[in-house]
Order: sequence, then structure tokens, then C-alpha cells
Amino acid sequence: MVFDIPRNCATFAPKTLRMSRKRKPNPVLEGITIEAVAAEGKSLFHHDERVVFVPFCVPGDVVDVEIVKKKHRYAEGRVIRFVEKSKVREKPFCEHFGVCGGCKWQNLPYDEQLKAKQQQVFDQLSRIGKVSLPEFMPILGSVKTREYRNKLEFGCCNRRWFTHEELQDETLDLAADHSAIGFHITGAFDKIYPVKQCHLMDNLHNEVRNFTEQSAKAIGMSFYDVKAQHGLLRNLMFRNSNTGEWMLLIQFHFEQPGDEKKALELMQRISDKFPKISSLMYVDNQKGNDTIGDLELKTFKGTDFIYETMESLRFKVGPKSFYQTNTEQAYHLYSVARAFSLCDVNAPLPPAFPDETALQAAEQRDVNGKPLIYDLYTGTGTIANFMARYARRVIGIEYVPEAIEDAKTNSKVNKIDNTAFFAGDMKDILNDEFIRQHGTPDIVITDPPRAGMHPDVVNVILKAAPTRIVYVSCNPATQARDLALLDAEYEVMAVQPVDMFPHTPHVENVVLLKKRNNNNI
Repeated sequence: MVFDIPRNCATFAPKTLRMSRKRKPNPVLEGITIEAVAAEGKSLFHHDERVVFVPFCVPGDVVDVEIVKKKHRYAEGRVIRFVEKSKVREKPFCEHFGVCGGCKWQNLPYDEQLKAKQQQVFDQLSRIGKVSLPEFMPILGSVKTREYRNKLEFGCCNRRWFTHEELQDETLDLAADHSAIGFHITGAFDKIYPVKQCHLMDNLHNEVRNFTEQSAKAIGMSFYDVKAQHGLLRNLMFRNSNTGEWMLLIQFHFEQPGDEKKALELMQRISDKFPKISSLMYVDNQKGNDTIGDLELKTFKGTDFIYETMESLRFKVGPKSFYQTNTEQAYHLYSVARAFSLCDVNAPLPPAFPDETALQAAEQRDVNGKPLIYDLYTGTGTIANFMARYARRVIGIEYVPEAIEDAKTNSKVNKIDNTAFFAGDMKDILNDEFIRQHGTPDIVITDPPRAGMHPDVVNVILKAAPTRIVYVSCNPATQARDLALLDAEYEVMAVQPVDMFPHTPHVENVVLLKKRNNNNI
């Protein structure tokens, strides 16, 4: 029996159709059984002493595969036919699966996703880090697997991208208006596929986005052409919060007389239709990219921020703020970091959520008995403020100046007076002089970007010699590299994977490291 393949794979016609007259046809392997899940949303099997990676498969699928790229140790393939589908395969719930490039694991049951992510963390820490590892704690699955995000961005384009399947429709009028709002196709900054319904965020954002597209066309707005860099409607960014607040920032590109008038008319229509949006903003972006960090934003309605809450804390989140995009799971992630920071490092590890009695005891310790904590890559100070009540003092360092201002504001909002925040490149600001001035940390909590920590930062940490390090990572591969650099002085005591992004291959991981030959807390 032959099965359909994902729609974006429809362009992968059989080799007889794709074969160049001057090239040899790509080899085709028939009746291949997919063995396991791989990184970046792909799956794999072995053939001729190579690992072969293929997209849109799950373990147990039997497929015919066209080899499109061959290297010394691995190859990449494309499925041209499903012979038999795996029993673990799950029907994707999104109509855009396989096209927009997101949520690549919708065809894999969530419990299988968690197994794959747990294995991914183990493989990367053991193979790349090559450090001694304790038994891993079971991965913390996301509370929500749909509508879990608090932030989404959509691009606008004057001419949408079409699948091969759509292009075969004889009724398609390519001369018609095909402007649209949607997601960028994977690997193509200038190609946008329209999205009718996205399941990553509360459905209100779908209603607002679709209304915005219809209203913009009714007003006579041009949509942005990213290559030519002209057109009025450019980008939409949504934020919502666990307080029920909504934010919408629209990027425009003013270039014609009357453009701003059209923009304000669109903003008013959205404001009238969706009173739940409490923060409605816009910006004129004349740059070649969609970043807004250096742009002046204008507030059309309400405030220029919304609030998130975590336990008794409130966090002010603006359009430029960094805040974990899965609010409920962010709390679990930071709870693990807190548990690793407060536990008896030589005793059996506590759960991710210590009981209230234990937390109160840690909070009520004499101030001189509390640790000095450095929070590296602090962002808007979420972890720093979350940990402040248990610390003598928390020092936060972050590259982005706007984020540091948010961190200071969040301390002020929560009446926290034992934090201090500094803006600058981590490898430049965190040096011996900085530590002499602000004190040697007892605990370092580090949450670097995907690239991991700069070697200079690792060296400063080693010189400072904190009793423990709590390493929060969004990329276990670079985390493993850094653990190898720390291994001479620090022992890995605990590993806790946390799933922040269901239906994707991405996974967060928290590692507790203890200073070797040091039995103090």
C-alpha cells in the first residue's frame, strides 16, 4: 500500500521526474525501516556504515528514500513513498503541518517526544562532554502541549509562497493578489506561507491576525516585499500573559504619502474589534531586518507593557523584553534552578518543587548565612528576582541594556532591594576586577544563549571557584562542551531535562555542578 507524504515533500517527485539530463539519478533505497528520532526534527536509519537523516518520519515507518546528499559519515534523504506507516505515528492536528516548518514532531505522540528529548540530552552530554554523569531525572513534560506560547511573530509579504501541490491547481490565478500574513518557510527569509490557524497560542491571536489581513487589504495597504524592501505592512508580534493581558506590535514601512494615515486606520479597526488588547503599538521600520531593539515604538492604545506573574512575583514585559515563551513551563524550569541552588549538594537531590516548609526555611536564614549569587545572562532578571529572597545578594549580568533596565524595574515592582544588574558583553564585564569589587560568588547560575558560554567566561568562573554552578541551557550540545571545560574543577551532580517546546526537537536542560574536593554547601 502507498501512503501520501507531507505536502512540502510533494516537491520531491520521483527521481525519473527530477533527474537532470546531464546528471546521474540520485540513488533510491527501497523498503527502509526508520530506526530512531534524530536532532532538528529528523529521523534516521543506517545504511552502508552511514547514518541517513530523513524528515517527516517516525520510528517504525517503512519508506522508500531518495539520497540527496552524501558525506563521509552521513547522508541525507527524502521520502518518496511510505510503504507502511509506524504504529506509533500520530495524526498531526494542524492543517499546516509539513509546510510552515514549525512543530515538526506533531506526527510523534507526546510521550515519545519526551523519550527522544531525554535521549538527546544524554547523547549530547555523554558524547560531546565526555564527563561522568549521574542518573538523569525524568524529563519534565510541558503542562500544555497546545497554546503554550506567550509570544509569536508573523511576517507579511506581497506574494506568498506556494507548495508544489498548490501550483498544480489549474484554477490558481498567479496574477491575483497573493499578499498574506504567515510564517517564514524554513531556511528562506523571503518566503512566507499563510497561516489560517496556529495552535501555538491562544486562539484570539488567530482571530486578530486574520482580521488584520482582511482589514489591511480593505484599506488598500501594500504588503512588504523583503527583497525589494518596499511595502507598508511588514510584521506582527503578539504577546499574552497569565494575567490575561494581550499585546500587539505592528511593524510598518512608511514610504508613500498617506501610509501613516492607513496605518492608524488599521490600528483603530483592531482596537475597536478587540478591546482585550491592552497594549497596542506600532513602529516605522526602515531597516533591512525586523529587529526592533534600536527603534522607537509608539503606543496607540493602553500601556507599552503587560505583566506576567510567577508565585508572588510580577514581571513587567515589554515588546523588547526577553521572557521565556512558555510561561507555565518557565516556572518549572526556574523551580529546578532554585532547587539545585538551595539543596544540600552532598545529599540526595530534592524534587523540582521543594515543599513550602523547605522554602520558608531557606528564606528565613540569617542574611549572612545566605549565598552570594551571580546570575549570568540574566535577561530581564527573571531568575535573579526569583532567587533574591534566598540570597544575600544577587548580581545579574546581561548584554542587552534594555533587558537590564527591565530587570531593575522588575526588582522595583516586587520591592526587592538585594539585586544589582550590569549591562555589557559577558566576556568583557565578568573579569577578576568585577569579582573583587562585587564579591566572590557562592553560587553561579548561568543561562547562556544557544552558543553557550565564551571560554573567557568559563575561565573567570573557574578562577572565582563558586561552591556550585547551576547551568540552565537551551542547547545541550554547547552545554556539553562547557561541562567538559569545567570538568577539571567541577563534578556533575544532577541533570534535569525540561521540555519547553512540545512538538519540536528543542529541549532545555538544567545541570548542577559541585566544586570538587569541597563538601560545603
